[in-house]
Amino acid sequence: MAPKKPRRKIEQNEDSMKSKKGDTSVDMYDRLRVMGTQSNKRPMKKRPKPMLTFSSFARCNLFSLPKSCNSSSSSPSTNSFSEKNVNSQKKNSKKVEETESSSDDDYDDDDEEDEVEEETVQVDFEFFDPKPGDFHGVKLLLQRYLDNYQWNLSGFVDLILAQTTVGTVVKSADSEEDADDSDGDKEEADEEELFAVITALNLGRYQDNQCIKELKQYLLGVCKEESTKVKLRQVLEKDARDAGLLVCQRFANCPYQVVLKLYEALFDEISWATEDEPTQVLRDSFRFKHYLVITKILENKGPLLQKAVKRKADWVEPVIYMKQEDEILHEMSSWSFTFELSAEELAPPEFKGYKKLGLVLLIKAEAIAKFLKKLKSLVETL
Repeated sequence: MAPKKPRRKIEQNEDSMKSKKGDTSVDMYDRLRVMGTQSNKRPMKKRPKPMLTFSSFARCNLFSLPKSCNSSSSSPSTNSFSEKNVNSQKKNSKKVEETESSSDDDYDDDDEEDEVEEETVQVDFEFFDPKPGDFHGVKLLLQRYLDNYQWNLSGFVDLILAQTTVGTVVKSADSEEDADDSDGDKEEADEEELFAVITALNLGRYQDNQCIKELKQYLLGVCKEESTKVKLRQVLEKDARDAGLLVCQRFANCPYQVVLKLYEALFDEISWATEDEPTQVLRDSFRFKHYLVITKILENKGPLLQKAVKRKADWVEPVIYMKQEDEILHEMSSWSFTFELSAEELAPPEFKGYKKLGLVLLIKAEAIAKFLKKLKSLVETL
């Protein structure tokens, strides 16, 4: 039996991790919603319109992370992260600051300040092996993985949850304890408190599963360029046993310090599995030669971009990546293609002229070390 991977703990502000139900990383426009500090009297302040002079990395980061994530209190050096099993009681501390306005006799109505109560909740987040109780939470994160395509998503989720030696889900430590203490509400707690999932599935090992057959059929259907389709078919069929489907879905405002640890944990587990799995067949199934990634981007081919090109302006990006690591993967990919999505979504004013597209890419396994190095450098700049 392969040794159970250690649970990892990371401490973050809940206001930087908490996201609206269904707000997964594939939903770019939900990132533009207000993610500020709550007040008992004042409405939350809207984030100012972004400066479009930023690069795609910077702009994606601006939309995906609340202000609190960029402060020193949530920097990587201050995050609490442990490789060992966490047996101590999880802490959930609250700090409340109050500022009271002066009396009406001292100030005019225009200068009067309302009483404000700001709350910062410290929550421990841990990495767990997938388990059946995570079904609804994982399915929620993957509900638009293949756009609006009607496929066996439940079967796909079951494959992810059944592969416990390679794969991770992220939850708050307190929600896991609450679920263990409550039998009746355990399923609901798992659905509400699951923040991210990552895994790598061998396309050859699971080729007889209906969900994988439908996924392959979908990819071949949306790939329109014949030369690329030949390469795609080669990976999906002849070289399927060497290909890993890399899946990483999460809430849009999940801190990138957590994302980095997720990728590092995944590739550590893949390395361990090649030595620790009980049979040679299973060990070989994790000796990937390349990884297939399915994700989404925003692309601008409208008049605004054409004008910017003529003026040699740098304030309009042709492509915006919804997950920052996708730009690194895209740059390092052997080949890639984009495709139209059937789901219609209205872009906010800041993204007028942009269109959401699907992106499929293939990256060699030998390039993963360089990918992790670049991702780490990126996170350190956030």
